Amino acid sequence: MTRRPFNFRLERVRALRERFEDQAREELAESLSVRLKGEAMLRAASESYRLAQETRRESAELEVSGQDLLASQAYIERTSRQREAAELELDRREAEVDARRSALLEASRERQVLERLKERRREDHRRESERVEAGLLDEMAITTHRRLEASL
Repeated sequence: MTRRPFNFRLERVRALRERFEDQAREELAESLSVRLKGEAMLRAASESYRLAQETRRESAELEVSGQDLLASQAYIERTSRQREAAELELDRREAEVDARRSALLEASRERQVLERLKERRREDHRRESERVEAGLLDEMAITTHRRLEASL
């Protein structure tokens, strides 16, 4: 009267889905780290642009040559382009984070579907085992009862 152990036939697929989910989680963490670096780049570029603007305001109060004004304007334009490039890069990195987050959600859903199926199958197996065991116990009880009546 030994029960056969529960065997989920899709266990390899479930384990594979679990590995995909772990990989997606790692990729999301990596993209979050890259986005943080992008935010730092944007802060640095914005600070550089702010300092360039401040320098231009200070130089307006002083008498400077036309060449100095041109150099100052070129510096401001360069820092402005760097800030715009950093903003675009941050947007790209945020899009990457969103894509990784979506991939993680999908991988998680796929794994959870298999987990729920596994639990349903385990419960079905348990109920079937209990039904078979109850039938065997009933049969043993009937046999015992018949023996007792036969001996009377």
